[in-house]
Amino acid sequence: MNDLGAGSQVLDSSKRSISDIAKVAGSSVKDMKRLFRLTRYFKPSNILELGTSLGKSAYAMALGNPEGHIISVEGDENLVNFTTNQLQKSGINNIEVVHSDFDIYLDKLNQTEQKFDMVLMDGNHRLQPTLRYFEKLQKHLHNSSVVIVDDIYWSDEMKAAWQQLKQYPNVKQSVDVFYFGLLFFRAEQYPQDFIINLDTLNLF
Repeated sequence: MNDLGAGSQVLDSSKRSISDIAKVAGSSVKDMKRLFRLTRYFKPSNILELGTSLGKSAYAMALGNPEGHIISVEGDENLVNFTTNQLQKSGINNIEVVHSDFDIYLDKLNQTEQKFDMVLMDGNHRLQPTLRYFEKLQKHLHNSSVVIVDDIYWSDEMKAAWQQLKQYPNVKQSVDVFYFGLLFFRAEQYPQDFIINLDTLNLF
């Protein structure tokens, strides 16, 4: 693996088995259920994912809205090849896996006017890159977009990133569910921050 992000807190080798990645780095079954239900609820037509890994998150979102189109960006070529092959075997055809550094991809994206209804940020668990990606995403968001920031309690840097992301002028509502955070941009709604314990509610 050529890990362009913060790396793994468990796996410290550049050679990793698929089973090890699936156990500690990929989305859990609960994570996939959450993403599936969020996608089914919001029905986003265009989704951008930063951080494909084994494609489990993209797979869940694709099932949540089979009519939507997902662009999933991954920096490691081996993961891109493996995941693309697995998705094809699964008969999923609404996911486009792109091999690229996030900054390079977003810089190219900024030359277009493409808008996304949903964005999943799950690829570089460091403060400055997370803030930089969010800044580059600004022109591609609209009033009804939702940005999902994964692992907001993964490290002190991610905790700080989440607090700063909530302060962006165009962010009107935030929802902290511990496992991830949701950012909304609906100007017509009153600014609010929520903390919800999903385990207590037993929604997923």
